Amino acid sequence: MAAQTTEKLEKLDLNGQSADAKAVSSSTGQAAKAEAEEDSDDEKEGENPAPESGATGAAKKKKKRKPKKKKSPKVQTSPPRVPVADLFPNHQFPEGEIVEYKNENSYRTTNEEKRYLDRMRNDFLQEYRQGSEVHRQVRQYAQKNIRPGQTLTEIAEGIEDAVRALTGHQGLEEGDNIKGGMGFPCGLSINHCAAHYTPNAGNKMVLQQGDVMKVDFGAHINGRIVDSAFTMTFDPVYDPLLEAVKDATNTGIREAGIDVRMSDIGAAIQETMESYEVEINGTTYPVKPIRNLNGHNIDQHVIHGGKSVPIVKGGDQTKMEEGEVFAIETFGSTGKGYVREDMETSHYALIPDAPVVPLRLSSAKNLLNLINKNFGTLPFCRRYIDRLGQDKYLLGLNNLVSSGIVQDYPPLCDIKGSYTAQFEHTIILRPTVKEVVSRGDDY
Repeated sequence: MAAQTTEKLEKLDLNGQSADAKAVSSSTGQAAKAEAEEDSDDEKEGENPAPESGATGAAKKKKKRKPKKKKSPKVQTSPPRVPVADLFPNHQFPEGEIVEYKNENSYRTTNEEKRYLDRMRNDFLQEYRQGSEVHRQVRQYAQKNIRPGQTLTEIAEGIEDAVRALTGHQGLEEGDNIKGGMGFPCGLSINHCAAHYTPNAGNKMVLQQGDVMKVDFGAHINGRIVDSAFTMTFDPVYDPLLEAVKDATNTGIREAGIDVRMSDIGAAIQETMESYEVEINGTTYPVKPIRNLNGHNIDQHVIHGGKSVPIVKGGDQTKMEEGEVFAIETFGSTGKGYVREDMETSHYALIPDAPVVPLRLSSAKNLLNLINKNFGTLPFCRRYIDRLGQDKYLLGLNNLVSSGIVQDYPPLCDIKGSYTAQFEHTIILRPTVKEVVSRGDDY
């Protein structure tokens, strides 16, 4: 704040001077005073000098305001670290792909009642769209920067750190993981391993030039989990395999809708995928859908809801319903098209509504308390427990699994020597339209 000052004018000594001289002197003094005040005003624009004693009606000049500098819009860094909420300060996040319903559901697009129901769910939609924008920005960075020679631990932690930064939830304070962050651990399943593999502490596995790696991770805001996956290769020989699975996933998305039966979606996916084949090292392989892997619906804070979306034809007559959220994912393989549990387990999740079981081990009790406070029913992996500063917890973790309180998810693998691929998107069956909320320019 600038100090306001008044210039003091020195009075002239007029003693002994003639009346004329005094008049001139007085006139000169007044002129000097007026000039001084004018100079002062010019030098201090915007200030309001205190009036001299006896002065009346002193005009005050309006203070000039400096033009405000326009803030430059924030842009994402590399690696991604700017929260998505800061990039969209009005909290209106980008829509996904909008698909109008067809046939008997075509009325929904313009129906006033359905439009009203859609508007009522704006918070729900914005949370999903925010998580989807996080997923898009992180995965597009990953696609550009993942290279053979990197360790799986380096890749997984790079993705997970970016998701935490962009959601604004680092997950190191109690309950922060439940508000936002990783929807489930970053899966990096290689070659014949199709799903549920992420490195545990000490894992030294390195990505190779000839590998086919499924990158499957989730981002969530307030438990609204965006589940989306893609496959990375570094040899064009695998391109037909990836094309088959991507086409099959898009077929499933196209066929999905309100009142559609799961069996019809599975049949369409299978027909699409089995129309492809891939030649590897001189041998031609038909691309087979992995028949015991499915898509699924998603509930708040629960990645696997009660419904499954098959990728082969079958007798499931369950229908999709208005307002539900689904992960449409398909898996293709050059092997048997059937997976079994194999290798070291890394993925776990608290079972919703698990029975109350008396626990004898204090390590199990302490770990259960930590899981409830930090993850709730969201999936977690052993690296997440390490990150919270815990050690020597494996005995307690196995006790929670054997007691039916925590579900373990071992890696799922086809026969060795085969190659598997995966693509996945999250869709919302809104009352008026189907929104492929995780869709991006990449896939």
